[in-house]
Amino acid sequence: MASMRDIKRRRISIQSTQQITKAMKLVSTVKLQRAKRRAENSKAYFQCMYDTVTGILRKSGYIDHPYMVPNQSGKKAVVVITSNRGLAGGYNSNVTKLILNSGWDREDVYVYSVGKKGRDTLKRHGYEIRKDMSEAIEEPLFADAAELSQDLLDAFSAGEIGEIYVAYTGFKNTVSHIPTLMKLLPVDIEKSAKETYDIGDESKGGEGTPERDAPENELRAPMNYEPEDVEALDMIIPKYVTSIIFGAFVQSVASENGARMQAMDSATNNAEEMIGKLELQYNRARQGHITQELTEIIGGADALD
Repeated sequence: MASMRDIKRRRISIQSTQQITKAMKLVSTVKLQRAKRRAENSKAYFQCMYDTVTGILRKSGYIDHPYMVPNQSGKKAVVVITSNRGLAGGYNSNVTKLILNSGWDREDVYVYSVGKKGRDTLKRHGYEIRKDMSEAIEEPLFADAAELSQDLLDAFSAGEIGEIYVAYTGFKNTVSHIPTLMKLLPVDIEKSAKETYDIGDESKGGEGTPERDAPENELRAPMNYEPEDVEALDMIIPKYVTSIIFGAFVQSVASENGARMQAMDSATNNAEEMIGKLELQYNRARQGHITQELTEIIGGADALD
């Protein structure tokens, strides 16, 4: 059995840790309220952007455009959005698992990392980090998403990459966060003709969940472009990609703070439970020490008699 001194030191150490976890929980709670409002206020816009673009493409049919036709490159670019700090439960590992369990050859994947935790994990597993924008996740700006989107589109147009994905954590509510892997380019016309997606909702395989089948009359409705369709898509697709990436930024920040708040709450409760057990051990050790002293006193008195 541990000595009273050891038990007391351990109890003091856990109490100090508990104070830290309480403080971190309060900080995460405050940050979550702000991030939650931002995510909820912006979600409607990005959902509308996704539905609008897929709706346009659905009505357009086949268009010979670089963003619509897969190129010869077998490389995949994945924007991996995680956090720069840990202590958030499985938040970071759940995103990296989407890549590690995807079945893709690591030689065919270029990682565009937004967040140090995802960057470090994938780098240890041998993935190539093509671009690091970890600081952008601290305070996401639309300009950061536009910069990243432009780099991706330039690489796609140059034939360096053949597919573009984004891996992030969709924010559903305070306690529900959905790791999501979404394909951005090339736009799959046949798939978008059958399904629309709710960005951030739980899904099969981490991809968007189909909400409804497109009505037949909607599929037959013509889409006229002014100017020409190629020129229109040159303007629409970059805005679409930028909007989806920025929406992923915003939802990931809210999910990170929600996950950290839950993790710190669990740590605080576990510390409270451990302190209770240590107090019980300390009292038992103290009682045993007192009993031993009384026994020694009584034994000494009997020896004198």
